[in-house]
Amino acid sequence: MASGSGDEEGTTDEAAWRLIGPTSVLSKQRCRLMYSSLGYGSDVCLFYVRGEFFAMDARCSHSGGPLCEGDIEEADGVLKVFCPWHDYDFDLRTGKSGTSLQQQVYEVKLEDGNVYVKHASRLSLQPFPADKKS
Repeated sequence: MASGSGDEEGTTDEAAWRLIGPTSVLSKQRCRLMYSSLGYGSDVCLFYVRGEFFAMDARCSHSGGPLCEGDIEEADGVLKVFCPWHDYDFDLRTGKSGTSLQQQVYEVKLEDGNVYVKHASRLSLQPFPADKKS
């Protein structure tokens, strides 16, 4: 239930649709961390709120807080995630904050019962194996 579609190198600069897994499984949890083959700084949160999927960078652009652990609230029709560290808020659709901060958001599509996220690296629900140094 993981990983990329097509390019197995995972180091391309060009975004591609990445198969994440079945909608029926992914819709059972409010947020899932998707690990990037590019490393910690490129991980992505996949949110499922009110019947919709959203994807954005997993670490808060303020101080790196874990957005998957944040509260999600609706205000004036806008769904926002709040960073658990300093309470900065980010619109799930646009990544915009009530401050000057901005989170990177990613396109999500549902196709043939699966969820795909458009991203520059392979994504997985499991951590990628660490590179062994020789």
